[in-house]
Amino acid sequence: MEEKLKVYVYREGARPILHSPFLTGIYASEGWFMKLMEANKRFAPSETKLRLATCIRSLCNADVKEGFFFGKDASLPETYVRNAQNPTWDLGGNTFSKKTTLAFFAGSMHGYVRPILLKHWENKDPDMKIFGKLPKSKGNSNHIHYMKSSKYCICARGYEVNSPRVVEAIFYECVPVIISDNFVPPFFEVLNWESFSVVVLEKDIPNLKNILVSIPEKRYLRLLMRVKKVQKLFLWHKNPVKYDIFHMILHSIWYNRVFSAIS
Repeated sequence: MEEKLKVYVYREGARPILHSPFLTGIYASEGWFMKLMEANKRFAPSETKLRLATCIRSLCNADVKEGFFFGKDASLPETYVRNAQNPTWDLGGNTFSKKTTLAFFAGSMHGYVRPILLKHWENKDPDMKIFGKLPKSKGNSNHIHYMKSSKYCICARGYEVNSPRVVEAIFYECVPVIISDNFVPPFFEVLNWESFSVVVLEKDIPNLKNILVSIPEKRYLRLLMRVKKVQKLFLWHKNPVKYDIFHMILHSIWYNRVFSAIS
């Protein structure tokens, strides 16, 4: 891939929509990918118009019901970068013995899944720390504390199927619990997501705790170990590092170009 893949960067749209990308916040994936792509002299910028029906798209909203073409398009990880100067700042989570919470979620009530989650679990069980939006704290420390000290982090879809909580959970070494029907996870071409995450159907939200406590401790520890193992694949760096998220996104595009379902 590194020898044969060619990427062309097309400039379109008015600034700052595309070319002054955000390097922090929930849309940081797009910003970091564009920044590092445009800084690399190996890619030759030019102008062209391609039909979306035949091009490979790298999409955060990897929803098979909203036009994501499985086997052609690439799922782009949505990430929340908190420090543009040091994207891996505060990486890691508590050890297993210090993970005192079974499951954690906090977030705005957009989309249809999150209100259902809170209806069934907010203030219902001391093991289930399920909140709406947490009060503001310096550096979002409350949110980070809960993620680091929880066994499972609930990644419930909002308006779209993807959520930065998936990568955020991996970043803070908390096993992601994905509640988002029709979501195609990033790097599914090479990663077995069942080995380091839990998928819960939206209709099974009322049974969420039973699903989690039914997972044996031995299996949980394997999930956690594999979260730590794949973590490097979801990290941004100021200068790309082999096997990091920048290279993995390119690999997904290359893979779908080579093995595309559309000739």
